[in-house]
Amino acid sequence: MKKKEHTLLRDLRENRVKWLMVLPAAIVVILMCYIPMGGIVLAFKEYNYHDGVFGSPWVWFKNFEYFFQSGKAWTTTRNTVLYNIAFLCTNTILQITCAILLSELVGKKFKRVTQSVMFLPYFISWVVVGAFIYNLFNYEFGAVNSLLKSLGMEPIDVYSNKGAWPFILIAVSAFKNIGYGTVMYLASIVNIDAQLYEAADLDGATMWQKIWHITLPGIRPTIVILFLMAIGTIMKGDFQMFWQVTGNNPMVLEATDVIDTYVTRSLLTLQEFGMTSAAGLYQSGLSFVLVLIANHIVKKVEPDYALF
Repeated sequence: MKKKEHTLLRDLRENRVKWLMVLPAAIVVILMCYIPMGGIVLAFKEYNYHDGVFGSPWVWFKNFEYFFQSGKAWTTTRNTVLYNIAFLCTNTILQITCAILLSELVGKKFKRVTQSVMFLPYFISWVVVGAFIYNLFNYEFGAVNSLLKSLGMEPIDVYSNKGAWPFILIAVSAFKNIGYGTVMYLASIVNIDAQLYEAADLDGATMWQKIWHITLPGIRPTIVILFLMAIGTIMKGDFQMFWQVTGNNPMVLEATDVIDTYVTRSLLTLQEFGMTSAAGLYQSGLSFVLVLIANHIVKKVEPDYALF
């Protein structure tokens, strides 16, 4: 009796070209993502240059204790989670709204120009965005304060005002990412069957009725998948944004310090490799748990939309 060939081996043999196309990307992922995971052991060691990563003495959970006893664990975790939730909700609503508005535009040239202009900020460096924000809100010569002075009003010292930065960062995140998300949702809207809209027109449906009963249900799978993917990064602050836009300003750290900036600052000043690795592992572990929980909830409600 002929032994049945393994499914994977048969697929490798029948789809050799496809597997070869995937191979370069797989090698990059393995080299850049999986092999560096060996560095996780630093979170449980007291690292020194002489013994190296694997030769340094074990301290087990003392690095985690140092992180939580530093007084920054709760503040940075709170800021990271709240900022990312605000970014996720604000950006998603704006992206879906802009995608629907663009899909309703009749003029193709105007639609393409508008889409390109919205997408452009995504390619702008955070360094440039940080310089733009600085020139906008600088106390002495910023555009906002110059306008206030010309109107006979008192200037505002934004760079020492902790309460202003959550709104600034949310606005900056929306400015930078709205175009990218809009393109993704717009592509999902384009794939909706046009016959549904034609049937709705014959039934006398208004534009808002078509959006509510056809467009939004049609892009719901995309919304759920992008939401689940965003959940995985809810514990990871956008390091470039927080570092470049706030300028690592000590006067507003309580309102702007996230885990990523705290780890970087600690590594630069204290050279505590073990503690920073522990903070990073804590961050990744919580992100993994959040993805599992969110995916489980989605699987219970809409099994077809779950990631796994």
